[in-house]
Amino acid sequence: MFQCHVCKNASASHALVSEVFAVNSRRVLVERIPAEVCDRCGEPTFSSETTEKIRNLVHGSSIPVRTEALDVFALT
Repeated sequence: MFQCHVCKNASASHALVSEVFAVNSRRVLVERIPAEVCDRCGEPTFSSETTEKIRNLVHGSSIPVRTEALDVFALT
């Protein structure tokens, strides 16, 4: 049964999401990640299998499908 780790809501929808991850000193974007997305707060949750696939993808010898510039903002 789903329970959001952020807001404790019990309902979610399946979706494909994109996330930016910090890998060593760089940022990488992973797209089309299957996730359960909380219906209340929108927080995505990944299965342990998906998390392992992401880890292998970004830390392994996979070649990115493309490279894009990333805008960086500082709030302070």
